[in-house]
Amino acid sequence: MKVGVLALQGDFREHIRMLRRLGVTAVEVRQAEQLADLDGLIIPGGESTTIGKLATQFGLMEPLRRFGAERPIWGTCAGMIFLARDIGRDQPLLGLMDISVNRNAFGRQVDSFEAALEVSGLEDQPFKAIFIRAPLVTEVDEPAGVEILARLEDGGIVAVRQGHLLATAFHTELTGDDRLHHMFIEMIQKHQPTAAAS
Repeated sequence: MKVGVLALQGDFREHIRMLRRLGVTAVEVRQAEQLADLDGLIIPGGESTTIGKLATQFGLMEPLRRFGAERPIWGTCAGMIFLARDIGRDQPLLGLMDISVNRNAFGRQVDSFEAALEVSGLEDQPFKAIFIRAPLVTEVDEPAGVEILARLEDGGIVAVRQGHLLATAFHTELTGDDRLHHMFIEMIQKHQPTAAAS
């Protein structure tokens, strides 16, 4: 299995380390041709406007959309924003997931926090989630197949899945807990026959 991490900006190195710790071949992705032999892709946290601008500048927007139509993508924090259909403002988005997102729902970096989340599929113990200038899902299209995986205590939606696409509002790569990375690997494994045929 070979998984790419979009390495235009943000904390891509931490995802690379986490994947390699799980025995996965992990590579940094900066050019469209690097998507060709990947089984899945992670879009990391960072600054969503910068990621969108650089993806546009490097001619990655359409290749990423084509990739996400066929193969698994997981967006964390800024990556969740980049995957969304609507964020209430004009900036480059892939628009692959039928979700609306408030891109800076919790304020400035000083308002960062941690929360123990009950995540669907990770029933053994709560996931310690780190929120840094995090987004929040404000609307999901459940008839289109969007599944809510985790909420904050106040009901705010912070993790969703739609088919082979996954999005989390928090930084999973900063905790040392690799269970969500393992979940994504399992999503790729389940999807591989389709990917191989495409």
